[in-house]
Order: sequence, then C-alpha cells, then structure tokens
Amino acid sequence: MNLHEYQSKQLLSEYGLPVSKGEVAATVEDALHIANKMQTARWVVKAQVHAGGRGKAGGVKLLSNKDEVVEFTRSLLGKHLVTYQTTAQGQPINQVLIEEPCDIEKELYLGAVIDRSKQRIVFMASTEGGVEIEKVAEKSPEKILTTIVDPIVGVMPFQGRKLGFGLGLKGDLLKQFVNLLVGLGKFFVEYDLSLLEINPLVITKQGNLLCLDAKITIDDNALYRQPKLRAMRDPSQEDERENHARDWDLNYIALDGDIGCMVNGAGLAMATMDMIKLQGGNPANFLDVGGGATKERVSEAFKIILSDSNVKSILVNIFGGIVRCDLIAEGIIGAVAEVGTKLPVVVRLEGNNAELGTKLLSESGLNIIASTSFTDAAQKVVAATKV
Repeated sequence: MNLHEYQSKQLLSEYGLPVSKGEVAATVEDALHIANKMQTARWVVKAQVHAGGRGKAGGVKLLSNKDEVVEFTRSLLGKHLVTYQTTAQGQPINQVLIEEPCDIEKELYLGAVIDRSKQRIVFMASTEGGVEIEKVAEKSPEKILTTIVDPIVGVMPFQGRKLGFGLGLKGDLLKQFVNLLVGLGKFFVEYDLSLLEINPLVITKQGNLLCLDAKITIDDNALYRQPKLRAMRDPSQEDERENHARDWDLNYIALDGDIGCMVNGAGLAMATMDMIKLQGGNPANFLDVGGGATKERVSEAFKIILSDSNVKSILVNIFGGIVRCDLIAEGIIGAVAEVGTKLPVVVRLEGNNAELGTKLLSESGLNIIASTSFTDAAQKVVAATKV
C-alpha cells in the first residue's frame, strides 16, 4: 500500500525527522485558508497522487501570491495527473499539499528497500538528488552508496557516518544525517515498510537537512497489525478491480494483455501467465482465487475479469487439491449467467471433483472450450483470442 506525500511527512514528523511545514487542502477554500495562515511570501503547491514525476507533469509549482495559489489549486483538484509512472488516464487529484518553500543549497537522495536476496533492509544514498534513482543506477552506479542493516541491532551510527562521509557531509550536517538515518531505520521497521524514499533530501542554505519529498510503501501483508496506516489507504489511487478483489480476499493485479486468467495458487498463476506468453498471448491479469475458494468468491473473481474491456478470452486453470473443481464450475456458470458474456472460456480442471466440474460446464450451454493439458489450454485460449 502506498501513502501520499502529506501522509508520509506526517508520520516522519512524529518521529522528530525534519520535513517541510505544510498542510493538505481538499478544496480551493481550504487552500486559501492555509495560505493565509502561513507566514511566508511564497508557497509550494503539490498535487497529491501516488506517482512520481509530478513536477515534470505540471503537478508542482512555486507560487508568489495567493491568487496564484487559488488558481493553481483550482486547475488541479478534480483533474487527473499523467506522469511517466501512471497510465494514460493518469491519477485523480483529490488533494493538494501547500508548503513553505526552502532555500536549497544541494539535493541528495536517500532511500531504503528490503533486499530479498540478503533478507535485510538496505539503505541507499547518493549525491544525485532530485533524479530518478533508476537513471542514476543505469548511468552512474558508482554514485549510489549502500549500507546493510543488521535486523538485531538496527541502523548503527557508524553506518550513518560512513554514508555521510560518502556524501561529502561534515560537522553539524554529518551529525544531522546520522540522527536522520537512525530515525529512518527505526521508522522503517516499526511501520513494516517495504520502501522508503526521500528524494530529494536537501541541504538548505541555513545548513540544515530537510526531507523535501517522501515516498512510502507499506507491506500489505503487515497491514493487519498497522491499523493507523490501514486507515490512510486511498482507494481512488488504486485500480477499482484490485479494490474489489481485496474485498473478497482475492489476489488480483491488472495487466495490459487481453487474456483473462483465473487460477488457484500464486505459483500456478505465475506459470499460467508464462505459458500464455510462451504460446504468443498476453495475460490481462494475475488472479489467484486461493486454495479455499468458495462459489461466491469464484463468481466475483470472474466478474472482475469480465469488467476489463480489453479481455477477449478467459483461461481458467484449476488444480483441485483443497478447492473443489465443481465449486469453481458453479461459480463460473453463475457469473457468466449474471454478466451475460459471450467471450470464449477455456477451462482446464484437474484434481478434486474435476470430472464433475467439467460435466457441469459442458451442460451449461456456455461458450466453454474444454482442455486436457496445461499446454493445450494455453494454445486454445491464444487461438480463441485471435479469432
């Protein structure tokens, strides 16, 4: 789950970490009220969307009078912002963050991720602040400094000094950086984050470090123990189908293809998408109905697939170990009858009650294409898509 910039900064400030002063506005009236309260002659207004590249897309501006604040806020709210990280439709802007500007001397980069291969949190720092870290890694990998966090002791001050020296920091700035890194390490663990990015981390002309932007991603699997963060979810920034799937405990991720997939088990779902690609097709989604799928959940899963207008055919690949294939069949029949689709459906059922499930589907009168093997199912669904 992602957080907005203003939410991320609220959390960072609670840990005593340096962030810009600002407030969020959901209306033009709120924006003017906030601008009037702030003791400054200039304001920075930022569109709040779950995407990077807002500045280049026209979603961030430094403004010098309150009329400009009002007009720029009005031009953003209710619109969609398209950046290099969004789809062509962009992300809806429901709020803007209004902040006091700062005098920037230098921009740095600071981030943390979980390195799965090392099973550790890794902090990254670079002198190339304000630039996408992917571009830095591609063009100047030597400019990315890293340190691995021991899960027993957390971030240690010597690690902060090592990175700080690498960034060219000295004196009080180095001390500030060490405190910041130690605080961020504690913050990362206590909130079950999977990604934290401060880009840019700026050095002001007054000689202070400031988190000018903040991007946070929380591990979805840990949200059950993070009610505070769970309440910060913004469904408007997420795919409606993925939200629908989450309500039914389904694992769904929308993709760009035209072959809908319904599979039980994440491993089999990944293999199914690979097989479709191998046969020359393009999966429209990842959808795992789980080992304990019910008729109702399967029916909802099918509706989610059919809600994608790009889908031209559907592959159902079920191995009945825990789940019963006849329940899968009943869910498919119910969903198709309700939605009324005429798309071709290729079904491969193996395992528990597979014969009964196949019989139910064959007698349903639907446009069902039976399959006898994994490869055969992928070949048939790709062929049906191209008709």
